[in-house]
Amino acid sequence: MDEIFKTRLDLAPLHENVNRIKAEISKVIIGQDHLLELLLTAILAKGHVLIEGVPGVAKTLTSKLLAQAIDSQFSRIQFTPDLMPSDVIGTAIFNPKTTVFEFRKGPIFSNLILIDEINRAPAKTQAALFEVMEERQITADGVTYILDEPYMVLATQNPIEQEGTYRLPEAQLDRFLFKIVVGYPGLEEEKKILQLNLLSDLKSQMVQIQKVLNADQIKACRELVAQVHVEEKVISYIAEIAQETRSNSSLFLGCSPRASVALLNASRALAAIRGRDFVTPEDIKTLAMPLFCHRLILTPEKEMEGQRIEDVIMQIVNKIEVPR
Repeated sequence: MDEIFKTRLDLAPLHENVNRIKAEISKVIIGQDHLLELLLTAILAKGHVLIEGVPGVAKTLTSKLLAQAIDSQFSRIQFTPDLMPSDVIGTAIFNPKTTVFEFRKGPIFSNLILIDEINRAPAKTQAALFEVMEERQITADGVTYILDEPYMVLATQNPIEQEGTYRLPEAQLDRFLFKIVVGYPGLEEEKKILQLNLLSDLKSQMVQIQKVLNADQIKACRELVAQVHVEEKVISYIAEIAQETRSNSSLFLGCSPRASVALLNASRALAAIRGRDFVTPEDIKTLAMPLFCHRLILTPEKEMEGQRIEDVIMQIVNKIEVPR
């Protein structure tokens, strides 16, 4: 029986790398296991992540630590109302020595991009991210620049403050693989946070983080993920969930085909992280909430009734028959 269940893929290198990253980040971050698992899933699924939470729950810190544990270029962009698209993408600068305009690349030309408070910039600045998030390329002054992999956008936003913020366009939200909502730590976790900070300050803790993965190792892990098996009935399960979001009476906007493809890819990555070379319906259920919660829109009537998008997602997932 054990021989039948044995995985066909050698997932040991992937497991080792995932555990090493978790171990490094856990030197500073207490708890947040779900957040870490989803971030690593997104990296392996070539996705971007929107992290939402109140101030002080380590959204930005976790993103910085993840970047620190990966041997690649990292840049951070603080979004503000006066930020222009050229501040993100770059601009042409006149060189008096050569008497020609030269394109000076902006901070978006990197591997891991941390965008802090993404909803504080207006729509014209958000539009600068559309091409690069979907196609991993930037077109400026008629020239297209292909970006190196791995390429990942990690964006944070605060759900409480509304003044001075802008609603992200639906087309941009659809380009994020996950929206991860970060809550407060539990009592025991908070005690550990306080004890850790008694021993050393944050700067000293961050210095301890070692680089674990490089671009080639990430590429190798992604190639393993691409070999994870998905049965036909699981594909049908994903398709039925997607179709239900488009016909559900509580929803004004359902998920796009991009979302169903994203769910397929993310489920393969999660299965590999959990040590399996095949996807189960449980993987789909686990990822449905962070993958759909920012893509679906309630009807005005349901919104006025106080219904939550999370409840509708759970109803949809529970309604579709689980394949056996």
